[in-house]
Amino acid sequence: MAQTTAARSTSARVAFKLGLGLLGLVAIVTEVATLVERGSFDATRFFAYFTILSNVLVAGTLILSAVLTASGRGAALDAVRGAVTVYILVVGIGFAVLLSGLDDLVFTAVPWDNVVLHYLVPIGVLIDFVVDPPERRLPFGSSLVWLVFPLAYLAVSLVRGEASGWYPYPFLDPATDGVAAVAVTSLGLLALGAALTAGVCALSRRGAPRPSD
Repeated sequence: MAQTTAARSTSARVAFKLGLGLLGLVAIVTEVATLVERGSFDATRFFAYFTILSNVLVAGTLILSAVLTASGRGAALDAVRGAVTVYILVVGIGFAVLLSGLDDLVFTAVPWDNVVLHYLVPIGVLIDFVVDPPERRLPFGSSLVWLVFPLAYLAVSLVRGEASGWYPYPFLDPATDGVAAVAVTSLGLLALGAALTAGVCALSRRGAPRPSD
């Protein structure tokens, strides 16, 4: 009986991961297909959005996690799951706070893709992390390395924007509210990332062995 219940629980978790990962991929593919059909697809700009990059990472991680759930995921994948959880939560929170009220700006070609990429996937990833926590406790100190990716993204976006005049988000464009506003917003997003890293580490399984920092 216990084995049957455990098997059903594992199957449900695997189905959830696969479903959520595939939903994110479908949304991204739909975006690409729609933009190509309109003749406005530019890969260098499309993949310049943190939302798209994070959702691609999330989809790949969810699918890999689903495949390896039965055989054991290992510490490396646990760390990756923690990192992508932070990234996609930054996407969800950042969009809700900074972009959702800007009705004159369009961030997705298909309206339902916006709901999937900015709301459903972030919420789903958080649920997945809580329901299926890592097999080892994630140490906060070494997990701060996760912030290298958003920091590099920020640096590349600012340098590229300065050179080309195009920024993926208005809050990164100094012409919107000035350089000081860009600096404050950027530091705020990095602080949010650090706070989410601490939260994700706290959510990791407390009873599991804790690796040294």
